[in-house]
Amino acid sequence: MDDELRRITDALKAKYRELNKSVKFGEILFTGSSLMEQFPIEKFMDEMGNPYTIYNRGIGGYRIADMKAAIHEMALDLHPSKVFINIGTNDLSDPDMPIADVMAGYEEIIDLIKEDTPDVKIYMMAYYPVNYEAAADWMKPGLLIRTNEKINAANIEVEKLAAKVGAKYIDVNANLKDEQGRLKAEYTKEGMHIKEEGYKAILPDLLKYVAE
Repeated sequence: MDDELRRITDALKAKYRELNKSVKFGEILFTGSSLMEQFPIEKFMDEMGNPYTIYNRGIGGYRIADMKAAIHEMALDLHPSKVFINIGTNDLSDPDMPIADVMAGYEEIIDLIKEDTPDVKIYMMAYYPVNYEAAADWMKPGLLIRTNEKINAANIEVEKLAAKVGAKYIDVNANLKDEQGRLKAEYTKEGMHIKEEGYKAILPDLLKYVAE
């Protein structure tokens, strides 16, 4: 992580630390890296008349090790009843990081959350697809590493890990994918991150789990 991104993430971490002082415990938490940070779930809840209290504590650029170091700001301080988590995609972008090592770190995060709040329900979200063909030129080299094939292989392991740790694996990606299993071009900013319209497309499927 470069110095400028670290400055931004540290500031967001500090912001969450302050916000967490006034949260209501026992509510719903969205947490993870940029694909969770950019999920406008709080805006969607406002538009729906706030049927659920959902806090978003995602931090863009974070890898699993970063989240472990910020676990209080991103999860534990809120003592949530439900956690929706999407972390590890930045680790998948590292060609030297085996998927098995990603899952080992992921399991440590889940263990920390469950140790702090034993009754919490954890929803481990399938990693979202990408679209190399629709990607900006500067994004394409990264998508040669973080391919849909690698994402699909990682999702198999996330599902196995969810079963191991007593969490629920959820895949709400159906409305994001085109006929070839890629992130729909109209839903992506630069081949990987998702526009608000894309998040809105998966919201109905996601709310089924929020409402459980």
